[in-house]
Amino acid sequence: MKILITGDLVTNREYSTDNINDSVKTLFLQSDLNIVNLEAPVTISTSKILKTGPNLKSYKESTLGVLKALNIDIVALANNHVLDYDEQGVTDTLQFCKDNGVKTVGAGIDLKDASQTLYLDTEEGKIAIINFAENEWANATDESAGANPMDIIDNAHQIREAKKQAVFVFVIVHGGHEYYNLPSPRMQKQYRFYAEQDADIVIGHHTHCISGNEIHKGVPIYYSLGNFLFTKDNIQEDWYKGLVLEVKIKEGKLFTHLHPVKQQEKTFELSLLQNEEKEVVFNRIATYNSIIEDQSKLKTEWNSYVDSKYDEYLNYWSPLSFLKNRYLGAVLRRLPLKLINKKGLVLYLNLIRCEAHRDMSEEVMGKYLKR
Repeated sequence: MKILITGDLVTNREYSTDNINDSVKTLFLQSDLNIVNLEAPVTISTSKILKTGPNLKSYKESTLGVLKALNIDIVALANNHVLDYDEQGVTDTLQFCKDNGVKTVGAGIDLKDASQTLYLDTEEGKIAIINFAENEWANATDESAGANPMDIIDNAHQIREAKKQAVFVFVIVHGGHEYYNLPSPRMQKQYRFYAEQDADIVIGHHTHCISGNEIHKGVPIYYSLGNFLFTKDNIQEDWYKGLVLEVKIKEGKLFTHLHPVKQQEKTFELSLLQNEEKEVVFNRIATYNSIIEDQSKLKTEWNSYVDSKYDEYLNYWSPLSFLKNRYLGAVLRRLPLKLINKKGLVLYLNLIRCEAHRDMSEEVMGKYLKR
């Protein structure tokens, strides 16, 4: 049995499937099961939620065309954009998939629904698919629609319960640091923990760039597949490259293989990488893998990345972030005065690091934003 799994799919404009190269179509049509991360809701809702970052919406006709052309069986919906157009956006997307014979996992009308494991009966045995996302604007709650959230305790329970029911457990996680090609040390520790809970494979996406992989206690972990097809212009070169993960199941074992893909800028023509371009990507992955397997190197790379983001994140915690006029904020940030100090940061650090304070802060902020 052959299964293909991809990273982010967003067609937010008119897009002809003629732009998908025959090599890609053939790859998917020759697979038994195809899974993509549908990164934006397919909805008629115009009600955008208040959030940081863009509110994304899929173009219905183009999205359906791509799903049909590539014979997509399942869409993973646990991601940070599924709730961009409020609860109607989620329910519209679920209905769109149901109407077109596409199974869903990772989102629902409430938390109980969103956290359901998808079970598939196959000739190789029952397969369980679990999908959850980092906590960024899209969480389902007991009373509202959204994504299945990352919660290490709940996630572990879900994985172990799935293993009681199924032969193979696939864990698909939406998380990581955008445009950073490696997992953070915390992320590696957490994904390894998921592997130790009886997952048979752990697959990540969200970062809009490719990453490396490793085998942890016999379990393959793929930290990011990057974008698959994302029809939004971007200055980042890595935006236009991605990985299709092929998983073969044979005689009770999993065998994996990667197919690098690229999108052309502007036209978003999608094709498999060949020859030298393909070799360049595999060499990059080998480099990432060598860092991932050495925790000292991974920590060094992480520290360097943190240094590169130092000023940016300090500015996030500045009172300037509360200014409604972004142009005024941009001007003030260029001035030499410091609107942030250690006393204030001590408070912020305690509010986010201490579990009790973080719990209370989330509740209070959530209530305030709803008023």
